[in-house]
Amino acid sequence: MNFTHLHVHTEYSLLDGSNKIKEYVARVKELGMNSAAITDHGVMYGVIEFYRAAKEAGINPVIGCEVYVAPNSRFDKEAAGGDDRYYHLVLLAENNIGYSNLMKIVSKGFVEGFYYKPRVDMEVLETYSEGIIALSACLAGEVQKYLVRGMYEDAKKAALRYEGIFGKGNYFLELQDHGIPEQKMVNPQLLRMSKELDIGLVATNDVHYTYAEDESPHDILLCIQTAKKLDDEDRMRYEGGQYYVKSPEEMANLFPYALEALENTQKIADRCHVEIEFGVTKLPKYDVPQGYTSWEYLNKLCFDGMDERYQPVTEELRTRLEYELGIIKEMGYVDYFLIVWDFIKYAKDHDIIVGPGRGSAAGSLVSYTLGITTLDPIKYSLLFERFLNPERVSMPDIDVDFCFERR
Repeated sequence: MNFTHLHVHTEYSLLDGSNKIKEYVARVKELGMNSAAITDHGVMYGVIEFYRAAKEAGINPVIGCEVYVAPNSRFDKEAAGGDDRYYHLVLLAENNIGYSNLMKIVSKGFVEGFYYKPRVDMEVLETYSEGIIALSACLAGEVQKYLVRGMYEDAKKAALRYEGIFGKGNYFLELQDHGIPEQKMVNPQLLRMSKELDIGLVATNDVHYTYAEDESPHDILLCIQTAKKLDDEDRMRYEGGQYYVKSPEEMANLFPYALEALENTQKIADRCHVEIEFGVTKLPKYDVPQGYTSWEYLNKLCFDGMDERYQPVTEELRTRLEYELGIIKEMGYVDYFLIVWDFIKYAKDHDIIVGPGRGSAAGSLVSYTLGITTLDPIKYSLLFERFLNPERVSMPDIDVDFCFERR
C-alpha cells in the first residue's frame, strides 16, 4: 500500500516541532515513500529548505501549511476566548497557482489577522482557494471541534462550507489516531459524515518529531514553549508518543477500517506538483496609468524629468538617455526603476527626508531624471557602465538613505 504523510510539522513549527527536515526526508525515503508534505503551523519558513531536500532525495515535495482560521472575521481581535480563538485547517498546494495563493493566505494571516496566532478567515480562503487541497485537520479543526461537543449537524454544515470554498474533490475529512479518546469518538462520525456528504476521507499522523524515541526531547521543547516544568501537572502534552513519522504498515494497522483514507493520501500527493525556480530574478510588475506600457511610462517620466533639469536639452543628452533606457529595457529592469521612482517620489511628496543618492547609481542619467538621485552625472562625468553593464548582468544596486524618524 502506498501512503504519504500529509500532516507534518518540522523544526519551523517553532518550539512545537522537533522534526528536522533532513532527518524527516531521509526517514520518509528509508520507509519507501515517494512523496512527503510540510504543513507547519501558520508559517512557510521551511518550504524552500524542504523542497530542496526532497528533490535531492527523489521525493515529491507536497507544499502546505496548517493555518489558523478565525471563527468570524480575521479583523475581529475580540474573538471568543480559549480554544475558540481559531480553528486548524491543513492546506496543500496542488500546483504553482495554489502555491502562490497559499503564500498570500499565510501573509494575510500575519499582516491582517494576527491575534495570538496568524489567523485567516472564510473571505481569505474564498479569495485564494484556487489550486489548493484542504484537509479538516486534527481535533482542533472546526469539524472535529463540533463533533467532540456532540454537534453533528453543525459539523456537517462546516464541512459543506469548506467543500464549497475549495470545490468537490478538493476537501477531505481527516482521520487521526494517536490513542486519544476524543479521536476514537470522532473517527466513526467522520466515516458516517463522509458517506452522507460524499466527501473523501484521508488518514494522517500529526507528525511533530521524526522517530518514536524523540518523544522525550520533544516534550522538553513543549515545556520551553509554554514556560512549564516537566513535572508540572497541568501543562501542554502530546500524550502517548505517537507523533512520529510512521511507516505505511503502521498506518495500515491503525486504520484497517479505512484503507481508502490511506490510499487517498497517495492520490492527493500524486496531484500535488509545485515547481520552484532557483537562480532566476523575479521582479514585481509596476501598475502604470491607463494607456501606457511600463516602457512608455518610464520614457515619459525620464524625458519630462530631463526637460526640468536641463536647459537646453542637447542632442548629446538625448542620446545618453536613450542609450541608458535601451540597456535598462534589454536587461529587463523597466519595472524596477518605476518601483524605485515611486517610493522615492512618495517620500519626497510626504516630507520624508531622502539622501541625494550614493554609489554607482549616481552615474545614471535615468536615475537623475527620475529624481532617484540628485547629482548630475553629466556635470561630474560619471559612468553609467559602473552602474549597469550589459556585459556583466546583475541586479541594479541603488543605495537609498531615508531619515530614521519616518523611515
